[in-house]
Amino acid sequence: MTDPWRNRARRAVETRLRDGLWAVGDPRPHYVVCGQDALALHVVTALLSNEVQAGSVRVTVVVPPRPRSDGPDIRKLRGIRVVRAERLDEETFRAAGLTGASGLALLHQDDVGNLHAALCAQEVEPHLRVVMRMFNTSLANGVRQLFPDCAVLSDASMAAPAFVAAALGEVAPTHFRHGGRTLYVARRSQVAPERLVCGLADTRDRNNVRILPADQADADLVLAEATGQPIGPEAIARKLARKRRRRPYLGMLRALRSFATRKIGIATMVVIGVVVVFGALLSRAQDISIGEALYVALVTTISGADADPGKGTAEEVMQVVLNLAGLALIPLITAAVVDGMVNARLALNAGRLQSRRSGHVVVVGLGNVGTRVMAQLHDLGVEVVAIDKHPDARGAAIARRLNIPLIVGDAALEETLQAASIGTSQALVIVSTDDVSNLQAALNGRAAHGGGLRVVLRLFDGDFASRIQKAFNINISRSVSYLAAPSFAAALVDRAVIATIPIDRHVLLVAEVQVAPDAPIIGSELRVVSQPQGVRVLARVPAGQSRTDWSPSPEDRVQVGDRLTVVVRRAGLSWLLKQASTPVAVPDPDVPTEPPPPAG
Repeated sequence: MTDPWRNRARRAVETRLRDGLWAVGDPRPHYVVCGQDALALHVVTALLSNEVQAGSVRVTVVVPPRPRSDGPDIRKLRGIRVVRAERLDEETFRAAGLTGASGLALLHQDDVGNLHAALCAQEVEPHLRVVMRMFNTSLANGVRQLFPDCAVLSDASMAAPAFVAAALGEVAPTHFRHGGRTLYVARRSQVAPERLVCGLADTRDRNNVRILPADQADADLVLAEATGQPIGPEAIARKLARKRRRRPYLGMLRALRSFATRKIGIATMVVIGVVVVFGALLSRAQDISIGEALYVALVTTISGADADPGKGTAEEVMQVVLNLAGLALIPLITAAVVDGMVNARLALNAGRLQSRRSGHVVVVGLGNVGTRVMAQLHDLGVEVVAIDKHPDARGAAIARRLNIPLIVGDAALEETLQAASIGTSQALVIVSTDDVSNLQAALNGRAAHGGGLRVVLRLFDGDFASRIQKAFNINISRSVSYLAAPSFAAALVDRAVIATIPIDRHVLLVAEVQVAPDAPIIGSELRVVSQPQGVRVLARVPAGQSRTDWSPSPEDRVQVGDRLTVVVRRAGLSWLLKQASTPVAVPDPDVPTEPPPPAG
């Protein structure tokens, strides 16, 4: 039996240590994060792990009183202060200690709510660094004008290119400009040797992707300098245009097949077959050409013929049968037309496709990310079929405006995937917010396709994603929050993170780090800075100069004021920041901090 006094003592010590982080007069930077979803969890984790050393920042998280049942519990993180509040207003921000804080991150999935919270926060702390999550990026410029120090970011915009590239089997279109050069990510086989800047990863083994390998010659994914050739989405669009060969007659055949139901089609074909057979018999009976016989048979079927007792028995029988066929043909044509109009109306209202497609991409889930993935694929000229459970989903109106077929239904059901012609598609992108439904849709889609289907799966739980990859061999999975969190954390602390590079389920950061006085790294050679599988030095700006040296010698020694451009992993950035910064004295939570003297 657990000792209740021991548990009470442990909780008291933890509370004292936690509250000691917010002692009066604590000089460490203080950041307030509002949100409780996966993005907020990854941003807080990045803040706690990427700083110079553990405990060098204070983080307060504002969450609703009731935790989410379908997401991570951010309140279980150690080293943070949790404030529970229903509304983000002035009272809540004062309780969170926003006065004098270094930054505020508003990460709720509500554009209007985040804007209102930013206005309330400005009343509490006018000179505040604000990082706002917003889906509607067209409002970003207007929002920036309201706040003197503000960054408006969209996690959907950051993650969508990675999903699009994975669906098309291409490298994520990452490119950025720094130091007078435009750099982009590409395959080594597509880059001239003189344009290669740095090796990034060895992705030839999908089950064992090596990030920043010690031997750069092993990397098949590289960072290269642009030379005027198309890069990013434009390059993907041109490649698809070269591959695509449209066949108009296939589209006409699919349209005819979708015009009526199968039963009406069979009945119509039977009647036409009767006309053809009896036309051939009529040709032999009357000794006329086959063309004339078919003409007579068809006219007789449609308009009928007068009785002629002088005809032979065989001709009379054929005439009667053709007249009966004519009685059936007219109603069948009418039924086919009516059925086709009804099917078109049902397909328009319910989003059910009657035509078969091939070579398209099926996008499941039209939320923030799914909407952008769908739109970017459409911009690249890729045929898209969208699926969502709700007819009024966020991206439903955009799908209709772009004339993208939208199927309203559960993608976890096999009949819904069959309606989207999953068997002839090239990729299935599943970006809804339910991990279990996503997995079920992925497995059903792969089974219905029969093999060769590229499945891009969005999973929120990283451990769950890695286990799914091993168990079901679904090796293309993405986490939106994991891809976007480094940019949000960098914007919050106002750090010079230049770009993020998604590789499989990993993220590399391109950052510029300035060497501070008394930093431990001063005097070290650059080869020491380039840690295998953690840090790779791209360029160096010597102290007091403005010219960027893109080919620094490994024997060059680091000096105070040097600016190092590096591509790093998260752990590598934490190590480099610690080595390049002035050591910070972290206050001991067991030692009480003296309050400041009273005013006056």
